[in-house]
Amino acid sequence: MTRPAPIAIEDQRPDDPAGEMRRPPAEADAVLPDIVRSPHIYDRLFHAALARLTLGLSPVSLMQAYFDWLSHLISSPGKQSELLMKAARKSARLALFSARCARGDTAPCIEPLPQDKRFTHPTWQHWPYNFLYQSFLLTQQWWDNATTEVSGVSRHHEEAVAFGARQWLDIFSPSNFLWTNPEIAQTTIEERGHNLIRGWNNFIEDWERVSGEKPPIGTEKFRVGDSVATTPGKVVYRNRVIELIQYQATTKQVHKEPVLIVPAWIMKYYILDLSRHNSLVKYLVDHGFTVFMISWINPTENDRDLGMSAYRRRGVMAALETIGKVIPNSRVHGVGYCLGGTLLTIAAAAMARAGEDRLATMTHFAAQTDFSEAGELTLFIDDAQVAFLEDIMWEQGYLDAKQMAGTFQLLRSNDLIWSRVVHDYLMGRRRPLNDLMAWNADTTRLPYRMHSEYLRWLFLNNDLAAGRYKVDGRPISITDIRAPIFSVATTKDHVAPWKSVYKIHLLADTDVTFVLTSGGHNAGIVSEPGHPRRTFQITTRLESDRYIDPDTWRVSTQEHEGSWWPAWQEWLQQHSSGDIAAPALGAPERGCPPLEDTPGRYVYQK
Repeated sequence: MTRPAPIAIEDQRPDDPAGEMRRPPAEADAVLPDIVRSPHIYDRLFHAALARLTLGLSPVSLMQAYFDWLSHLISSPGKQSELLMKAARKSARLALFSARCARGDTAPCIEPLPQDKRFTHPTWQHWPYNFLYQSFLLTQQWWDNATTEVSGVSRHHEEAVAFGARQWLDIFSPSNFLWTNPEIAQTTIEERGHNLIRGWNNFIEDWERVSGEKPPIGTEKFRVGDSVATTPGKVVYRNRVIELIQYQATTKQVHKEPVLIVPAWIMKYYILDLSRHNSLVKYLVDHGFTVFMISWINPTENDRDLGMSAYRRRGVMAALETIGKVIPNSRVHGVGYCLGGTLLTIAAAAMARAGEDRLATMTHFAAQTDFSEAGELTLFIDDAQVAFLEDIMWEQGYLDAKQMAGTFQLLRSNDLIWSRVVHDYLMGRRRPLNDLMAWNADTTRLPYRMHSEYLRWLFLNNDLAAGRYKVDGRPISITDIRAPIFSVATTKDHVAPWKSVYKIHLLADTDVTFVLTSGGHNAGIVSEPGHPRRTFQITTRLESDRYIDPDTWRVSTQEHEGSWWPAWQEWLQQHSSGDIAAPALGAPERGCPPLEDTPGRYVYQK
């Protein structure tokens, strides 16, 4: 494949919310004499090498949190006394529990948290396994008390230390070991150890695939363009940053306003065009919408200087300009998923400031605009951690998916790490891979400049919500956006927590329809009609309505069974202005010829 031409010079100028041009460190180094530059480079090289041993986590950031907690705990005799008393009471509870078990009363003295499914099997209620897991839960509870509510510790450091303590304790959970887990012990006896042989073979197979940089076993059943990402269409535009896909209409008449989907570039676009039964793209096309999809480039070291400005201008804005050529004189339903939703909001606010009325509506899928309470992901984001990541990216020009995967796995370690150890390696059973899991293994990279700007301007400084984010040298404001907003959040989202997504109500001066659906960051969005065990809540807050806090909203809003997709489709239809004949694919006469069939070429980049 021919490498795209280098990006134009103007695309290397970032939007600068801080009011001054921040050159990337690599560029800044270039103008310094060698004698000044060398020590700085050695520091960066050392940090990049260290990151390979720490899974990308900054030791300095972790030590700052630990010493903040420890020094304040040492100087808090009242807290120490409280912890000693709690330890004594928990020891007494455990001793009393043991005595009751001797009499045949196995009622637990402490219950696991609702999301903790490790000890639900009935065999955990028999001696000595009930004693093991009860003592573990009491210990876990004590450490939670020890790492929280220590006077003087910063909130960020308290959350980081409490999270670290949970991760460390989870390693030693009795559910993780052969002779302390009754399910594994029983299975091993029944199968005469064959489960352990299968588990060993599973481990070796996984290790070989990881070391050989091959996708997980089972992904070969989900081939892009063959079994997933199969909705027919054409690539109608390509530049260095995106391919723009236009999908073939399946109805003679379509709604006048087309739909532009801006996916996150942290993963491949086709999460919204998976198999035929759960493709959101196919669902929209079959309901009379013309759908355009951005497919992002998978950056390499040559794309290190692509920043937020390039993604906005050569991504969202270039796509809108192309759509205007294919379907002239029509506004667009803008849709943004995760980071793509944040970028779409930035572009919409910039257009609103300029008086441009290109968007008929704006839809967010699990997208944040205020990052002040962005959930547990912020545990890994502070000045020390961001500087550490910048040194990693400086060396290689991007952040690799493997370097991001460790962080996301830690956020759900019981689900993504330890449950897999138990199920795949100790029980010797393989979970069948589905299309969503296969998509999740099709990873991408993030360019150095963009990821640095994203972390600093949005996560650290929260410039967008505060009105400090600058586009073309001037601040933008979400309050300028007048297009009605449809915002979807998910109940189990560790990337964009629903209460963080809900903050759009505090920022937007327009009508906001908010949906809270069951599921996680991905599975809650890929929630097709007919999907089992799906529920959602939905309300519309008009511009003139009073604010309702998220907790009150959730308890006072009716819950509906099924998928939220039909509700969104009806909302889009209500905000459309009529029907037109289905447009052709591309517009060769206006400089947008069809280039190739879907899914294009960028989605295949490794």
